[in-house]
Amino acid sequence: MKTSFWKIFLAIFALTAVFLTGAEAADGGRTKLKVGIVGESYEVIWAPVIKRLAAEGIDIELVNFAEYTLPNAALDAGEIDLNAFQHHKYLNNEIQTKGYKLTPIGDTFLSAMCLYSKKIRNVSEIVKGDKIAYPNDLVNQGRALTVLQGAGLIKLKAGTVNPDVTDIIENPLSLEFVPVDAAQVPSILPDVAAGVINGNYALDFGLSPSKDSIFYDDLSFYKDNSYVNVIAARTQDAGKEIFKKVVAAYQTDDVKKVFQEYFEGSYLPAWK
Repeated sequence: MKTSFWKIFLAIFALTAVFLTGAEAADGGRTKLKVGIVGESYEVIWAPVIKRLAAEGIDIELVNFAEYTLPNAALDAGEIDLNAFQHHKYLNNEIQTKGYKLTPIGDTFLSAMCLYSKKIRNVSEIVKGDKIAYPNDLVNQGRALTVLQGAGLIKLKAGTVNPDVTDIIENPLSLEFVPVDAAQVPSILPDVAAGVINGNYALDFGLSPSKDSIFYDDLSFYKDNSYVNVIAARTQDAGKEIFKKVVAAYQTDDVKKVFQEYFEGSYLPAWK
């Protein structure tokens, strides 16, 4: 991930210091909240949130889960107070399929999904018959095709919520689409003209979304907030004033600076 590894390490160290300071004072009438996350990047993102809330008498403990299937179950069971790891679409599916009584209480970011290439420098250099790699899972392929439409390479059927290749109604360059596992798209870039890559996999592969992509993702490409990440609470607690403070502490310029400084354009602020 280029030089950002040490930036993230130092940020996590700073976060740990902030949290321990707050925990020491937590017996003096302070409020403790547990927030479920998945992955170390969230620890960096939440550092300024934790610092800001500590000054208001609220101590945040981040609970880092190993799998995406766990934080919603823990929240629904009352083991944690909030979680922040998923987008609206994932949360809605969890609610529908598992019966969780959970509610989004604040938008956070859109994880940038951009177009990359090892062969060309600009999307305008893509020519007739070129191969474009994209993730083959249902959620990510829909986003990838939406990005390609944003780049002007294809046109999708109007009103399609989660498109696949059968929803392409215009393909003026007769592009060939190569579906592969999302994590494998970076590794096959030498074999295709370009590939649409998730932000986390781009960083893992040493690609900077803001510097290395030939076409950059944008919130305006999406018809709704399906792919915007959220802070979620139990439905019965969603209106709590203390949770509103958490959302307000997150939706700040300090968090935007973290996105810019540590994650090279991988996260786009998605709150209004």
